[in-house]
Amino acid sequence: MASLLIHSSISPRPQSSFSKQDTLFNFKYQHNLPNRRSRRSPRISISAVAEQATESDPSPSSVPGFDFLTGDKVKLLKFKLLSAVSGLNRGLVASEEDLQKADSAAKEIEAAGGLVDLSADIEKLQGRWKLIYSSAFSSRTLGGSRPGPPIGRLLPITLGQVFQRIDILSKDFDNIVELELGAPWPLQPIEVTATLAHKFEIVGTSTIKIIFEKTTVKTTGNLSQLPPLEIPQLPEQFRPSTNRGSGDFDVTYLDSDLRITRGDRGELRVFVIS
Repeated sequence: MASLLIHSSISPRPQSSFSKQDTLFNFKYQHNLPNRRSRRSPRISISAVAEQATESDPSPSSVPGFDFLTGDKVKLLKFKLLSAVSGLNRGLVASEEDLQKADSAAKEIEAAGGLVDLSADIEKLQGRWKLIYSSAFSSRTLGGSRPGPPIGRLLPITLGQVFQRIDILSKDFDNIVELELGAPWPLQPIEVTATLAHKFEIVGTSTIKIIFEKTTVKTTGNLSQLPPLEIPQLPEQFRPSTNRGSGDFDVTYLDSDLRITRGDRGELRVFVIS
């Protein structure tokens, strides 16, 4: 005779966690095998005994591996967000409907992730992040809702990849922008990489303030042998009163491979680790 004891928990109605009123069933499985001389068929019996759960019974949150439900939910929400922004050329071709879908998907993952505490998770900022979406780019300007050269008007500019390089030790915060500048025929377009160097500091729990230092422009492609051009920050007395070279934004979601930020003018930006 072989016996197997199965411990199963069944709740009387759907609910998010175990309660004190959960009913536990002890299922006892018995399989009696006949001997070789007997012609009787095998006999199988299952009995169940109901008993009330006590406070000592484990809850789902205390069972190792139970948190996979939360992890799967976040993965699904991340997939939904990435699907919403894919095909939008980082937001340059986003319609009003696209902007709303991206914002809604971002809000869902922000709610699931909870409040960001950079004092505890600052190491997750470290690295080179690739911008995959910015709601500001829908305005067709390199500066988003801020002043910036309109694409295709003043200069035939094609926006390439955009990165943020963050060093939590040196407090360096660099915005790296790849651009292609048009040129009259028969000249070839000029490819450049502009690096806007900043220092950063954390304000509160989830706000990052950046202070502009300088811009470096480096030609790439056929003109990569040219030395970089460094454009320092203007002395404070010559800077426009409306632009002091600094800004701030909130980190609304952060993990090891995805970062969501919202700017001081409401811009939604989505980055993936590069």
